[in-house]
Amino acid sequence: MKTASTIKSSCFLTLTLVLLVSTSFAQKQKLSEKSVDKADLLKMRIKQAGDNQSELKKAIKTVPSEHRQALEFLLLNMPDYDLKNLSAEFLLNNIRLAYQARETAPWNISDQLFFNNVLPYANIDEPRDPWREEFFELCQPIVANCKTPGEAAQKINATLFGQLSVKYSTARKRANQSPKESIEQGLASCTGLSIILADACRSVGVPARLAGIPSWKNKKGNHTWVEVWDDGWQFTGAAEPNPQGLNRTWFQGDAALADPNSKLHSIYAASFQRTETAFPMVWSPEKRVFAENVTYRYIPKTTTSTSKTVDVMVRIWNRDKSQREITKVEVLNHKSNSVLESGTTKAGTADMNDMLSFPLAPGKAYRLRISQGKTTFTHELKTKLNGNQLIELRMPK
Repeated sequence: MKTASTIKSSCFLTLTLVLLVSTSFAQKQKLSEKSVDKADLLKMRIKQAGDNQSELKKAIKTVPSEHRQALEFLLLNMPDYDLKNLSAEFLLNNIRLAYQARETAPWNISDQLFFNNVLPYANIDEPRDPWREEFFELCQPIVANCKTPGEAAQKINATLFGQLSVKYSTARKRANQSPKESIEQGLASCTGLSIILADACRSVGVPARLAGIPSWKNKKGNHTWVEVWDDGWQFTGAAEPNPQGLNRTWFQGDAALADPNSKLHSIYAASFQRTETAFPMVWSPEKRVFAENVTYRYIPKTTTSTSKTVDVMVRIWNRDKSQREITKVEVLNHKSNSVLESGTTKAGTADMNDMLSFPLAPGKAYRLRISQGKTTFTHELKTKLNGNQLIELRMPK
């Protein structure tokens, strides 16, 4: 039986391998594509479809002339496993509904944004379900009065997940669920929630894509969120809308610590169009999803830091550590017991890394007072000299 540490090490090694081999794969693919023209490349792609060639030829033969460029974009850029499995009906319906969304939306977007960030039928390697028609019917009333794609994305994010009854949970079956799978379970990872939001945005003509980091530099684990285009790429957490607008999330401070020179700690945005970069997926190391490294848009323009505090993060669990608890946490002066800081811990559908945090002086003694109803207990704290510090406590009996 594998231990947790063994599984973690295995995932880390798998992710590292994916990152190392991705660049050489893309470079070889790019060189092969340069040597042929578009018509020849399409023929090569059809041949790669194997037993599914007849479906792709049918799509090419029957696609309306005004949609042909979109079909060619999909065929030239789709993963090989889609070439071998997608039907003509699936592709043509997807294209038709994508154009319908573009024509219905009151904002204008470039062809490049449409092809790469509205037209695609998938974001990463999730199952290929036909989601466009259902999401259009659900989301069009939500965005009916919206004038910009950013406003539409905010409205969808604030409304749709409640209508679908889908929430964040580590109990979901897998990370890369399709919208249909997440809706059936009512549960999804941050990646599954992001897939729903990105697809819903695309269904009404909002350019959207997944973004994420393979490993936080200051915390455990990875994270996935959504970027939407509104006069530039903006970001938001799926099922975590901020009433103040886009580019305001619980993780933006963590994202600001990303390292563009580290493949493990860089931030990537998924791309349907082929690139030389891969979107790291430890759950599917054998599959390739293209991406752009967008780290520089999240980190400060200057790398000098004047911070002289330690970010102390607090997470409170129930007695058997099966679920997180919502509690009041106060930071007390160690000598006088006066309250210096206070806040409320996160639980339920909040992301595991969305934690209450306090900027405290390094190398100092403090006392934490945790309260929930009539239960109160304290914890003695000595802060580190630098970096971040995670405090995980269990509720007493």
